[in-house]
Amino acid sequence: MFRKILIANRGEIAVRIMRACKELDISTVAVYSTADKKSFHRVYADEAYWIGKPEPKDSYINIDKIIEVAKKAECDAIHPGYGFLAENAEFARRCREEGVVFIGPSPEVIETMGSKLNARKLIGEAGVPVVPGSPELRSIDDAYRWGEKIGYPIAIKASGGGGGIGISIAWSEEELEAAYHRSKKLGEKYFGDPAVYVEKYLPKPRHIEFQVLADEHGSVIHLGERECSIQRRHQKVIEESPSPVVDDETREKIGKFAVKGAKHIGYTNAGTMEFLYYDGEFYFLEMNTRVQVEHPITELVTGIDIVKYQIEIADGEPLQHDQDCIEFRGHAIECRIYAEDPITFMPKTGKIVHYRSPGGMGVRVDSGIHMGCEITPYYDPMISKLSVWGNNRMEAIRRMRRALHGYIIDGVETNLPFHMAVMHNDAFVRGETHTNFIEEQNIKEYIKEFTEKLQPLKRRLAEIFWEEELTKEEVVAATIAALYHMRSAV
Repeated sequence: MFRKILIANRGEIAVRIMRACKELDISTVAVYSTADKKSFHRVYADEAYWIGKPEPKDSYINIDKIIEVAKKAECDAIHPGYGFLAENAEFARRCREEGVVFIGPSPEVIETMGSKLNARKLIGEAGVPVVPGSPELRSIDDAYRWGEKIGYPIAIKASGGGGGIGISIAWSEEELEAAYHRSKKLGEKYFGDPAVYVEKYLPKPRHIEFQVLADEHGSVIHLGERECSIQRRHQKVIEESPSPVVDDETREKIGKFAVKGAKHIGYTNAGTMEFLYYDGEFYFLEMNTRVQVEHPITELVTGIDIVKYQIEIADGEPLQHDQDCIEFRGHAIECRIYAEDPITFMPKTGKIVHYRSPGGMGVRVDSGIHMGCEITPYYDPMISKLSVWGNNRMEAIRRMRRALHGYIIDGVETNLPFHMAVMHNDAFVRGETHTNFIEEQNIKEYIKEFTEKLQPLKRRLAEIFWEEELTKEEVVAATIAALYHMRSAV
């Protein structure tokens, strides 16, 4: 087993990986930017190294600096988490060249699946159904031909796109040229790749993904599906497992597609096959060659630690489970808690003055923050991932309502009221979700009502504990005491 692993990330995912390492008796090395000087992941690690200024290009995506630290600290491996360098083939290749194990798939697979055009082609060759679409568009005339062939509405997509960036919808032929140029521009700006293609636009699909695990000995299994249909700006905010529309027979069928696709491309480690479900049919969308933000809900329903498996697979260990061993139990829901306006979804910054996370039966909180923590403009404003488990879907929904009610974050605006509004929405309770759910259900109209519902506990706590504003010294002292206690506990 590895002796020491560098985690090339920050925040909650860095802490999550470190926890898995501690269970495996592996030492951990953190890297941090100037903005994360007082971050929890820096303290939780066994060693920590400063790698640069707050901007990601100067720190968390500075390949040379991270490799330098890994060699200086004599690390056996690097875990990239998600985001930053997680799906960067150049980084994975540099790790290999420098004799440090990259905990993830090979750079060749990352590179291949990083192009949506290549991914569609290869997965289609494996016999997995893909959304009807085109090869790379050579010109605007090519786009018009495919628009006529497929039928409007259509989506123009950047081949290297991700996180909803590079997608433009043309509802008619008149809108096509603007959509075409917009996607090319975004692809070039954000991914250095202007290649675009046409895909049939499915107006109200469900976004359903399958978690796969593949070792280096040829074994591949899936851990079931996650429903990720509730999205804003094409980015997920609420996920659940299992999906309300996937029965055992469908799960087996699509799971086999996911496994078949992973085997066809020679995939290893943890990955996710994403599908769109529309009008009774599943279509491959893309593959994420890393651990997903929403992996906790799969862990809750299967009892399998995905991050520990990532480490063991990278160390050459075979899978300890075969497909028949995987059991799905109960229902899990995850809410991504962001520092953002719950109505406009615009990011917010500020210092967390008061913080109390929920707990109790079936509640899991993945976070990398603490009281006094600063939410800066440099990185994604996600504060934590709140996950719950229940014996059935309705129990999980009720448990999430209870957990949201007990979650106190003061000093920065959050989307807690948004999540509470969704958990009380009748269509959500019935399982009637799709990627346009937020707009169709007009969730924003109910935000104010649920903002008020979340206030009573906060007010009572303020009356008892927060009569006076804490001084900077008191916040620092409380934080240090809490961190010391947590380190002592492990």
